[in-house]
Amino acid sequence: MRSRPVIVKIGTSSLTDEAGAIDGAAVARLCADVAEVGRDRPVVIVTSGAIAAGLPALGLDERPRDSVTLQAASAVGQIDLLGVYQRALADHGRVSGQLLLAPLDFVVRSQYLHARNTLQRLLELDVVPVINENDAIADDEIRFGDNDRLAALVAHLIDAEVLVLLTDTEGVLTADPRVDTSASLIEEIVAFDHQLDDLAGGAGTARGSGGMASKLTAAKIAAWSGVRTVIASASRPGVLAAAVAGDTGVGTAVVPRPERLGARKLWIAFAVGSKGTVVVDAGARRALEDAGRSLLAAGVLRVEGDFDVGDAVEVADPDGVVFAKGLVRHRHGDLQDLAGKRTGELPDGAPSVVLHRDDLVMLP
Repeated sequence: MRSRPVIVKIGTSSLTDEAGAIDGAAVARLCADVAEVGRDRPVVIVTSGAIAAGLPALGLDERPRDSVTLQAASAVGQIDLLGVYQRALADHGRVSGQLLLAPLDFVVRSQYLHARNTLQRLLELDVVPVINENDAIADDEIRFGDNDRLAALVAHLIDAEVLVLLTDTEGVLTADPRVDTSASLIEEIVAFDHQLDDLAGGAGTARGSGGMASKLTAAKIAAWSGVRTVIASASRPGVLAAAVAGDTGVGTAVVPRPERLGARKLWIAFAVGSKGTVVVDAGARRALEDAGRSLLAAGVLRVEGDFDVGDAVEVADPDGVVFAKGLVRHRHGDLQDLAGKRTGELPDGAPSVVLHRDDLVMLP
């Protein structure tokens, strides 16, 4: 029986030159590593770079700001990008296949199953899937935002053994090396805290949409999926094989959690942006955390933000500590009117449940 799959994600800054053109040598190095590791286990590539690749062909010197032009650049660049991968993998006798995924492929059950079945069949046929977000038609309000998050969700989708996030730094560092020459590599992360968030910073380069912050978010998703993550430098020779083998000093390794979160709750926790906050009393917090109950209107103190039915909201205690996240069953204004009322006091037809336990995730 072959080993569980490996997911390798590479960012735009590691795939393109300063002009934004695809760096064929960089793709060739990655594909050589994929071919080596792929001798005894399935490997899936999640790649960025389509938008950046499309800019030179369209005569654009810098990344545009409007979403429609970005989508057009993606449509043009995707062809070039996948052609480079196809040729590089063929040089090693490997067949490649393209998958363009959208967020709804992970939250709508039927689409989730279709995506998983297609990906698993490609792996059974010894094909190397090359995955990107479907940027050309993605809704600006419903999108992954970066391929690090996409790669982590794919890792959950096919129960990967390890997720390798390749970037232009050696891993997560103790400080920004551009301003602190004493910055050193953090070789292992067992738990996440605010200090790590502070170290992550923002987007890495003008050509990409990610950065270390998005990689740490992806690592959190993978950790909650029971998948080990390694954040490492794309320019390191043999980096993929070393990361899969668990060699020390190869980037930053993130230890997976012992409990595996289901796909739906993983989506709620990490892939959907919060539209507001529901503040609950101490008794409601105990009922949610200790008894695994749904949140009722009686436990709500107040609401913040502007949300609609089905939106994601954070749940905070009276001290403002966010401890959960879920999909709300009331509009903001309606819930404000119902806050603190017991079930018997609610108007006819008003749902007593604010957040159902099946749509609720406890956060660490």
